[in-house]
Amino acid sequence: MIKNTKAKWTVRILLLVGTLISLYFVPWLLVKAWILPLPDTIQEQADEAIGHGFDGMIVYIDQTGQAPRYVASGWHNRESEIPADPKALFKIASISKLYDAVAVTKLVGEGRLSLDKTIADYLPELVGRIENAEKITLRLMIQHRSGIPNFTDAPNFWAAPTQTFEESLALIMDKPANFEPGEDYEYCNTNYLLINKIMDDALGYSNFQFIREEILKPLNLHNTFGSLSEVNLDNVMSGYHVGHPHDLKADEHGMLATAEDVGAFLRALNNGSLFEPGEEEIYASIYEYEHGGWVPGYQSFAKYYKDLDAVVVEFYSTTDSKLYNWNLSEIINNRIVKILKKQKNS
Repeated sequence: MIKNTKAKWTVRILLLVGTLISLYFVPWLLVKAWILPLPDTIQEQADEAIGHGFDGMIVYIDQTGQAPRYVASGWHNRESEIPADPKALFKIASISKLYDAVAVTKLVGEGRLSLDKTIADYLPELVGRIENAEKITLRLMIQHRSGIPNFTDAPNFWAAPTQTFEESLALIMDKPANFEPGEDYEYCNTNYLLINKIMDDALGYSNFQFIREEILKPLNLHNTFGSLSEVNLDNVMSGYHVGHPHDLKADEHGMLATAEDVGAFLRALNNGSLFEPGEEEIYASIYEYEHGGWVPGYQSFAKYYKDLDAVVVEFYSTTDSKLYNWNLSEIINNRIVKILKKQKNS
């Protein structure tokens, strides 16, 4: 009996030590953000996020039966002390993949692209330069199951990001595949680099023009743009990266939109209203209905919550290399949903 008791206490002590060690490596800010009492309002939660170290935050909520909600806290521009504007433009980064996937869906529906054709079919010049080019289909690229190396994983990529298709592709050319096509999943920006090139070639013009004509205009989304060259820079929320002294607003990273425009797009994606007959089935077979995005200075989230019948979009204007801020923002996002549920049930 004594021997068993000692063994039990030994196990308990080891578990306690293990817990303390694990907590040592977890930033206390994340623990604090998680355990703080839940605020009553979204505005209070956004203000709390600024207290955690974000320079600015925007939240947009489209919930059935209620007027759209616009929340902002912190700075639109820290240096000029301009308050955050809930209708500011923001770099949405990989949220743009949802728009790309819808565009591919529409082109497949029109018979201009095939999900089962390969890189070898669409970009034959890459045979021998990208491993398994003859096996990697458009479908596998959309689903991040191609095995192609991710060009943004190149050492020090974000210190001097590539600016052209050719520069980006050069970072992964002639490198071995990470896995056989269809055998695994790995999020990979190279997939969408190639998808955009394939769409451009099939269309004979920029695929963003197609997105504008076939997606944005029908939804009356007038505050979504393909690049910084299309907008007044003053309307773009400033972005900051921990350890970097300057505003990153002027760096080109693709699509920009207001939170409201992203929310309206996501609502139409989830309720199917942006699809023509037959397209929704195609889309459902290839990609997801929510997304996050990250580039230096900007992280963004767009998600539909079925139980609330609500679209929630969150923009944060501060990033860091260790992704603590990404984890922190996910904690805040979850708290926002808890507030919405609490309000719904009150």
